[in-house]
Amino acid sequence: MTDLIDIENKEFLINNILKENKEKDCKEVQGVLSYIKKDKIEKPSIYVGAGTCGLGAGADKTIEAVKSYLKVNSINAEVIETGCIGLCSAEPLLDVHIPGRNRVSYENITEDKVEGLLNSVFNNEIGEEKVLGQFPCESNESWENVPSIYEHSFFAPQQRIVLQNCGIVNPINIEEYIARGGYTTFIRTIENKKGTEVCDIIEKSGLRGRGGGGFLTGRKWKFALNQEADQKYLICNADEGDPGAFMDRAIIEGDPHRLVEGMAIAAYGIGATKAYVYIRAEYPLAIERLRIALDQAREYGILGKNIYNSGFDLDFMIKMGAGAFVCGEETALIHSIEGKRGMPRPRPPFPAISGLFGKPTIINNVETLSNVPTILEKGDEWFASIGTETSKGTKVFALSGKVALTGLVEIPMGTSIRDIIYKISGGITDHKKFKSVQIGGPSGGCITEENLDIQIDYESLIKVGAMMGSGGLVVMDEETCMVDVAKFFMDFIQRESCGKCIPCREGTKKMLEILESITSKPKGYDNNEALARFKGVTQLEKLGKVIKDTSLCGLGQTAPNPVLSTLKWFRHEYEEHIFERTCSAGVCTDLRTFSINVDKCIGCTACVKKCPTNAIIGSRKAPHFIVEDKCIGCGNCETVCKFEAIYVN
Repeated sequence: MTDLIDIENKEFLINNILKENKEKDCKEVQGVLSYIKKDKIEKPSIYVGAGTCGLGAGADKTIEAVKSYLKVNSINAEVIETGCIGLCSAEPLLDVHIPGRNRVSYENITEDKVEGLLNSVFNNEIGEEKVLGQFPCESNESWENVPSIYEHSFFAPQQRIVLQNCGIVNPINIEEYIARGGYTTFIRTIENKKGTEVCDIIEKSGLRGRGGGGFLTGRKWKFALNQEADQKYLICNADEGDPGAFMDRAIIEGDPHRLVEGMAIAAYGIGATKAYVYIRAEYPLAIERLRIALDQAREYGILGKNIYNSGFDLDFMIKMGAGAFVCGEETALIHSIEGKRGMPRPRPPFPAISGLFGKPTIINNVETLSNVPTILEKGDEWFASIGTETSKGTKVFALSGKVALTGLVEIPMGTSIRDIIYKISGGITDHKKFKSVQIGGPSGGCITEENLDIQIDYESLIKVGAMMGSGGLVVMDEETCMVDVAKFFMDFIQRESCGKCIPCREGTKKMLEILESITSKPKGYDNNEALARFKGVTQLEKLGKVIKDTSLCGLGQTAPNPVLSTLKWFRHEYEEHIFERTCSAGVCTDLRTFSINVDKCIGCTACVKKCPTNAIIGSRKAPHFIVEDKCIGCGNCETVCKFEAIYVN
């Protein structure tokens, strides 16, 4: 078997899996596939999560430590860099798979822990480092007293379709993807189905766009399919610009072949022969792995001319964006690919009728397209059985903020926000009180305690003033100022506005000015300035509604959402900032005032030395005082005081 694997892998996979479009139930085929999938191995394999999050946590140093250990100890083992399995807070993640035993995963393995861990595992001991779990396999021996990784509280409630390979497979090994069934569905589709059948299956499955609006994907595809044109295009929108969103990046880094296969099926379904992946240049690792995946697919004949004698041609191109948030809007994205400035245009005509270079064009995001291979493999009824009545399948969310476990989760539609935060993510950090969760990024809104039991689906979120969006979930605790959150998003939106239409360009600027005014220290005793602040809330609501009603594109129309949402649920915080000139969360530094407890102050002068505005006065070894007019609320004095004599009013 070893000679076959070393010499004829490509030919074997093409002949037995792709070309004949069936998996033979014989020991030779199953044995080779099991070997390639790493179910059975002949030498130890060490996997390190080397997605962007893992590398940021020090995975590159962990990899070097592993290679050094193997060299020093003369151990013949394979070191494999995977993507992110989803549990970003546990990075660097390291898995060890020794022949005959289950693969076992460890968390937070920094370079200094590598030697001790590998010493234990190569001596058939589980080791002292924290274990996430083992990957069960019938053909391997289990580790005693080690639970399955799928029983872990983070993974157990999930249903992983898009993420099923992420963090598990080698993302730049097409053979491993094929051995797990990859590309077989694509080949079967182009040989046995018509484009109309593909679109029908996707429509019946209930798959909706995972990038924002939630339009039925199959119905959208049919618009382009029914157009007569000499050229049609498919575009994958991987221009992930929302703060707190990193789903697309992780999917491409961890399983690029799944995206390529999904795009290939989609292109065949609508009759497109050219496909673009529009991805921001700030994702170099994702771009590198995607390029490798495309080269491998061409080498195996999965892309190119007359694919497997089906008469279907397909070519892929990668277009790197410059990081403009507005290019997430499909018409602005099209302009960018065409070499123009990324600015939206009025619709209709919609891109499915007249898009890239004036030709019918379908644009879907990474998650939407990555669902396609599984839907075609298992059928529309299977996919439609997951989720709610109007929102089918699963949704990938990027969890960040004040929760114990951060990362990527894929849950069935209909799961409650409460379950995501408290069952999957382990609740709020440091036992603080939950305050809100921002969903959908700058275009979304916040969900409060009273709505935590709401089910995740498109319509339910809209009812409470939020939206699915791309899937960012930023969790906030009691120490968060919601006015400051609104200001952050409005600052982001205002800077990212393309400036084409006046409501968005000038309206967001004015909203930001109001937010800055009510979160800053009053300038003297100007009555006009005070009156402007008092009118702030009313003006914010009025401006927000005008922007929503009159902006040109979807990004402008949703730009006021973070402000309107926080106004709806946290109006008292706005009033507190405006009328009382205080921020109860202590976040808005301009509104913080500090005082010194004279009974605790011993006059050590530590605070005096750290004050940047000389706002603290007093003699050595005598109580000090803060001059409020000079204080800028930086908090340096509170930080350096060892006697807890300084406090926020």
